[in-house]
Amino acid sequence: MEWITQPWPWYVGGPLIALCMVLILYFGGTLGLSDNLRTLCSMCGGDQCAEFFDFDWRQRKWNLVIALGLVIGGFISHKYLTPDQAVQISPDVVEELVAYGIEDPGSTYVPMEYFSWKSLQTLPGLIMLVLGGFLVGFGSKWAGGCTSGHAISGLSNLQLPSLIAVIGFFIGGLLITYLVLPHLLPIP
Repeated sequence: MEWITQPWPWYVGGPLIALCMVLILYFGGTLGLSDNLRTLCSMCGGDQCAEFFDFDWRQRKWNLVIALGLVIGGFISHKYLTPDQAVQISPDVVEELVAYGIEDPGSTYVPMEYFSWKSLQTLPGLIMLVLGGFLVGFGSKWAGGCTSGHAISGLSNLQLPSLIAVIGFFIGGLLITYLVLPHLLPIP
């Protein structure tokens, strides 16, 4: 039973994602988490405020079950299947992260110096968490879906707009990493 408490390798997780995608496509659905936010807003009466939320959310409730499954699966994975919170990263990356002011890099999945309530009290933390979150939400709306929707569902359907969106996500991530992030973090 040791395999239950260890992270599953890519050759198990990848085919499971593919199997889920085949089932979703077979039953005529599309996968995307940003669509769940739209469904939740419609359920809560968002159609009264904006035309974007004016649709029959009952046809999309199966997607909420997938989102709930992701939350439950994440909880089970974190609570019972993760023996160690440490992340295995190379010594060169550890050295660079220490230069950025991150204490004990790799001990947790995200550096708490930048991803915590305390970091919201600093200008770089506010920019990264609030402005970054706004830009991700705006980008998801503008691109017609989130990274999971385009990269998994859209590319599985061979949709050109999803390919363009995924390329844009990667280019945007590289630009932010090399042009913006160095100005928000202490320079090594």
